[in-house]
Amino acid sequence: MRISSDDLPRHLTKGLGSLYVIHGEAMLLAIEAADAIRLAARSAGFEEREVIIAEQHFKWTELRNSAQSMSLFSSRKVVDLRIPSGKPGVEGAQALQDYCDNLNADTLTLISLPKLEGTALKSKWFAALEEHGTIISADEISLNALPVWISARLQRQGQSTDKDTLEFLAQRVEGNLLAAFQEIQKLALLFPAGPLTFEQVKDSVMDVARYDVFKLSEAMLTGDAARYARILDGLKAEGTATVLILWSIADDIRALARVSRSLQQSGNLAGALRDARIWGVKQKLIERAVKRFNPVFAERALRQASQIDKLIKGLRQGDVWDELLQLGVRCARAGTK
Repeated sequence: MRISSDDLPRHLTKGLGSLYVIHGEAMLLAIEAADAIRLAARSAGFEEREVIIAEQHFKWTELRNSAQSMSLFSSRKVVDLRIPSGKPGVEGAQALQDYCDNLNADTLTLISLPKLEGTALKSKWFAALEEHGTIISADEISLNALPVWISARLQRQGQSTDKDTLEFLAQRVEGNLLAAFQEIQKLALLFPAGPLTFEQVKDSVMDVARYDVFKLSEAMLTGDAARYARILDGLKAEGTATVLILWSIADDIRALARVSRSLQQSGNLAGALRDARIWGVKQKLIERAVKRFNPVFAERALRQASQIDKLIKGLRQGDVWDELLQLGVRCARAGTK
């Protein structure tokens, strides 16, 4: 069974299972999910807990032995298995499958994993975990969904605010849920229950967004010029290497150019994406952006990227940050005039 971290509290009220697996990159959501499961387990009489960290050279027989052994003072226990790499290896994969076939009713097993790649999600060991247990996804919350998430968190502490203030707050904490959680808690300490004004939120909340080059490319591909400019300013303040920024956005522009040329020739978008070897999340972004692009515009953007590359290498004069801004904003606004 697969559920989201938001569904977990409701799921736990229906009773505990023997196996829970948490995976995803949102650390806050993963921590909260694990805490909720451990709390429910203690309430159900699982008094003993053993933490096992499966790092390099880990002996997987320890997992089986832990589940089978009980202390003299407890008849039920929690086995808290953590696999930091998300890759159990051949021995670990088989051990996990065997473990699932022999679950003990007096042992609750909690397995924590990082964000998993597609191959891991399709593996036999993960399929065994899903068949015998409950899979909880702790995925990062997108910028579009963040205002709703913040609103729900404010409601928990008896506070609320309007849509514009929620969007403002979301922009300030984008990509950093742990910081968002802290800022929301701070609002509870500073102000009483009830509606919060924009001024109250603005004056108390720090700009704690975590910027990265992939979000920068996402803003460019989705046509959000204002967000692109804001993230670029953040990357500049954090001292991010300009060569890394240029590599990221130029790579996406090259992908757009390939898809645009192929689409113009065949008229088949699915085939153009396949030929350009674009899949997953990036496929959705490119599919959306290519509607605004044409081969001529894409080639012109690539020439501009080439000029910025020369600027970074010291082969020409100019302000590299200003030119990165111009390139990204021009691409974000492509097809809007």
